[in-house]
Amino acid sequence: MSVYSFKETTVFKKSFLLAMQIFEISKSFPKEEKYSLTDQVRRSSRIVSTNLAEAYRKKRYPAHFISKLTDCDAENSETGIWIEFAFACEYINVEIKQNLISQNEEVGKLLFHMINNPEKY
Repeated sequence: MSVYSFKETTVFKKSFLLAMQIFEISKSFPKEEKYSLTDQVRRSSRIVSTNLAEAYRKKRYPAHFISKLTDCDAENSETGIWIEFAFACEYINVEIKQNLISQNEEVGKLLFHMINNPEKY
């Protein structure tokens, strides 16, 4: 049975929560990072959820649906790298990094399942 609304999916709920956590954490990043790290990590984390909304509008066209889901996956992967940069620059500690990466990987696994089983969604 497919899910009617993208907002009902676990992946949307988890990706939205992750984006909001990144937003809160990134408020403490240095001002000189505003147009690089801060904007980039916020943008890539938010695009996962917004692309999911777009994907659901394309569900009647399976190839387009899957294509948009792969866009979500790509943005989620980018988010993971920005988290690594935030840690390497010492803007977040190891505990925060591990927590964010764990959530990021969970979103990736859920997207992988959706990409490989689009008929379930």
